[in-house]
Formats: sequence, structure tokens, C-alpha cells
Amino acid sequence: MHLPLQFRLLGPVSAVRHGVRLPLSGTKIHTVLAALLLAGGRAVSDDRLSDMLWGDTPPPTHSAQIYTYVSRLRKQFGGGVEILRQGPGYVLQAEAGQVDFFVFDRLRRKGQQALEEGRHPQAAQLLADALACFTGDPLENTTEHLLQAERPRLESLRTEVLEQRIEADLACGRHRALIAELTALVSQFPMAEPLRAYLITALYRSSHQAEAVRVYEEGRRVLDEQLGVAPGPQLSEAYLSMLRGEPLPVQVRQPTPLPSRTTAFTGRAVQLARLRLLLRSGGPGPRTAQITGMAGSGKSALAAEVAHELAADFPDGVLHAVLQDSDGAARPLTEVVTELLHDLGEPGVPGRADRADLMGLIRRYRARTARGRLLVILDGVASDSRVAPLLPTDPTAAALITGRTRLASVPAVHTVALDPLPDEEGLALLSALVGPGRVAAEPDAARDVVRYCAGLPLALRIAGARLVSRPHWSMSRLSAVLREPAGRLHALSHGDADVRRSLEQGLHQLCPATRTALPWVSLLGQGPFTARLLADATGLAETQAQRILEDLVDATLLDVEPPAGDDVHRYRFHPLVLLFAESLPRDR
Repeated sequence: MHLPLQFRLLGPVSAVRHGVRLPLSGTKIHTVLAALLLAGGRAVSDDRLSDMLWGDTPPPTHSAQIYTYVSRLRKQFGGGVEILRQGPGYVLQAEAGQVDFFVFDRLRRKGQQALEEGRHPQAAQLLADALACFTGDPLENTTEHLLQAERPRLESLRTEVLEQRIEADLACGRHRALIAELTALVSQFPMAEPLRAYLITALYRSSHQAEAVRVYEEGRRVLDEQLGVAPGPQLSEAYLSMLRGEPLPVQVRQPTPLPSRTTAFTGRAVQLARLRLLLRSGGPGPRTAQITGMAGSGKSALAAEVAHELAADFPDGVLHAVLQDSDGAARPLTEVVTELLHDLGEPGVPGRADRADLMGLIRRYRARTARGRLLVILDGVASDSRVAPLLPTDPTAAALITGRTRLASVPAVHTVALDPLPDEEGLALLSALVGPGRVAAEPDAARDVVRYCAGLPLALRIAGARLVSRPHWSMSRLSAVLREPAGRLHALSHGDADVRRSLEQGLHQLCPATRTALPWVSLLGQGPFTARLLADATGLAETQAQRILEDLVDATLLDVEPPAGDDVHRYRFHPLVLLFAESLPRDR
């Protein structure tokens, strides 16, 4: 199944499939594509296309050339997107979500509505997400005729959204954080009065009145010398507000910033859509969803994507807590609840709390989350007992949990399990990480790298990081390094990311008997195999062998195959887990 094409207009015009740019060569074909996309599903006449391609001097063969460009686009798009002849023109049928401009426009409108309604944190996030759609100067690889017709509108919208995002940030009390950005913007656009007015406000609120006066005087001089005009109402009002000594706004304490998005997040479209539906849908009681999967399957990355997509649906903010430390051990619950209360801006919470304070802290946390439309993300949950006290109780709130183990007693939980990525999605992720050029140059070697990583996003990200940090390496060289099973886990380590260390965290969940048995189970190979086969190979009782295998399943170190109709459970190792298990010492 092909992933939908994605189209980019807010930077170099391009069409992307599986993270790889389609090979469209020449300014003219990019111009035709951009003109069709900007029409938003409406027909674009031949005359309009001709004007955008050649201006007032079209060649005699202009109709035939336009037909040729459209034919080339159809050939590249395959069945992904249709370009239809409609009257004396063409129409490109694409979903709004496939075109970065229409994604930008949707976020812009939602952000402006939030700003008008006084929901400043949500407005700031939505408008920032809208600006992130720009990857450069819009339409930069199209003709001058299209640029003159369309770029001013796009740049004007970009400036409008930037100013509104700054306005929202100032309303949230983020004046100190804005000073550096605004100083750079005023230097780049010295006659932009709104930006200069915002800088004066930010400096004044940060107790830098002298610097604010200097910025105003500089702006007055530039406007006089360049345009022969005095400062306008917005700039003048910002200056006069400072001179009048108007009270500074109280800084709004918002929940912790959203979890960072993973670079080049790719795939998981079905799971993302399901989580979006589960957490947005109304109904009695809080909404709770869980993401499960083996180590390195991208649970936290998917949760971060969900948080960013749904932030605007939770006007009281997003809370994010990590319940494991770097080696996979559980963090003290007292520490976690204390952090959450600090993020909620609760007064009088000690910097460090004793274990004896835990029940009191939990009561305060549950009282605080009982009256707010929050999204609470609990990352790395290992047991029901640790997550239950942290679930919000407001009926309009929602919780998203990540962990390897499925939770049994959390009420109304919906579970989304992450399997290894299919090869095509793995290839798209590798391409997004290292650039489509390196994948296109050695497609067979790239597919081998994806195969050796066995669909595990962590392994693919490490492979991509190694290539990025070693630009002199070919894809074939990395493929050769990963080809040997004995050294593959060692090769899948880069910086702080390490597949072996990630898999070792699963050992914390195992009882001593199962931990000892794991390397012996690996003697059965990748599988499938049964409890009876393990019992025969090790001399264990079949019931004991069954218990060991189920414990490994619970720790996501083993998979269960779909039932074959004979009521016999068959188990299988993920290829990288098998290498890990084989490397463990075999103790009696």
C-alpha cells in the first residue's frame, strides 16, 4: 500500500513519497505543480498556467508544453494523486492534509481563533506549529511570474502568523524568552513597526527600560530617514505604555512544555489516527489510552506526535512525566508527583519531598487535575499501581500511557500495540534521516540496512545517525558492518542510543528464573517454537516452560504468533532480541 503523497509549497516546491522527493526537474514543471496545488482543488485554466510559465510571451507551442508537464506529473504520481482535464484547464485532486500550505492555513485559523478567545497558550502552540510548515522561502524553485503573483501573499500570511504568535507568547508572560528572537527580527526588518513594538514591550517587562527607549528612538529615526513618517499607533502606544509605567502582567504558569518531537517521525499513520480519535472523543469519565511495544519501537515518539497534534484540544495544557530513569529502573513516585505539581504551578510544593509525603502529594495532584481539561502523558509505565494515582479525574481530561507491559486494571484503557515497521516505512524513515539522495544512490544496500534493523525504529535511527555522522561512509559500507550477526548489536550503538542497552531494560521485569532461562530459550532459534519444545530441550516441566515464555512475552522480549486453531501457543523472537538473548551468559 502506498503512503499518500505529500506536497511542499512553503519552501522549494516538491512532491514526497515515503520521505523521498520525486525526481521533478526544471523550474517549469515545479511551477505547474505549484499553480495546481495553490488552486485547492479548483480548475486552473491553460491561460493561467501559461501566464505563470511565460508571462506575456508564451511560445507558439505553449499548450503542448503544458500538456507535457502535466503528463510528466501524472507519471511521477502514479495512482497517488489524479490530475484531471476540466474544461480549458486542469484540476489536481489532493487532500488538504497532503499540502503543507493548507496544513499551515488550518493551523493558522485555529491559532487565530484561540487568540481571539484568550486561550493564549494554545494559540502560541498552534501558531508556532503553523510557522514550522515553512521550510524556506515559499515557491523558491518556480518561475518569476508565479513568484510575483503568489509569494507576496504567502509571505504576508507568514508575517501575520509570526506577529500573532509573538503576541500570544507575550500574553503568556514569555517576554524574557522573546528578547533574543525579537532583537534579531528587528535587525532583519528595521521598518517593521509591530515587531519593534513587541521588542519594546518585552524589554520593558524584563526591566530593561533604557534598552527599550533606545529601540524606540532607533525606530523613529529609521522611519523618518527611510520613509519620512513618524511612528504609527502600535509602536507609539508600546512606547507610551512604558513611559506611563503601566503594571506588568502576571506571568501565566503553564504546565510543562510539550515533549520534544522526534526528528523525521515517519509511519504509524493508522495508530496515530486511532489515538487521535480515542483521546478526542467525548463520553463519561476520563479517556485513557496506552501505547505498548518492545524496546525501541517508538512508543515515546508516537506519544509526542499525539501531544503536539492534540495540544489545542486541551486548553488547560499538557502534562508530561517520565516514570523510568535512563537504565529502565522505576523512578520514585514521590519524585514524579512533585515534578507534576511544580509543572502545574502549585504553590508551596517542596523541591524535594520525602516518601512520607507521598499520599499528601497525590491528594494535591488529584485535586488539581480534577478541575482542568488536561492531557496527561505518562511515559515508561511498568505497573498498574504506579499509574493509577497519576490519572486525571476531570471528565474532560485524557491520559496517554506508554510502556512495554499492557495494563490490566486501569479503567477504560484502549491499547495501541506497535509492531516493527514494514520495510517500506522503514525505508522512508531511513531516507528522512540521511536524505533521499543517499538512499536513491544505493537502493539495494539501503534495503539491506532496513532488513538488518528488522523494522525497529530505534535501530533505524541509530543506523541513520551513524551515516549522518560519517558522510564519507557509503550505504554499502554500513550494510556490510550490519551483515555479520555477531557484531550487529555492537554496530547499532551511537552516542546515547544503544539497542543492547534498551533491550537490557526489559530484564528488570523478569524474575531470576526467567532471566536465567532467556539465553537457553535462544537456543531454539528465531521460531516459531512451543513450550513443549522448550521443555524437551531444557528438561523443564512443560508448565514451567510455559510460564517462562509468557513472562518473556509480558516483558516484550518474545512475540506470540496468531493462533493456528489447535490451542497451542507458538512463540517467536524478534531478530535483534534473539541476538541479544544469544549474547547473554548461560548459567545453570
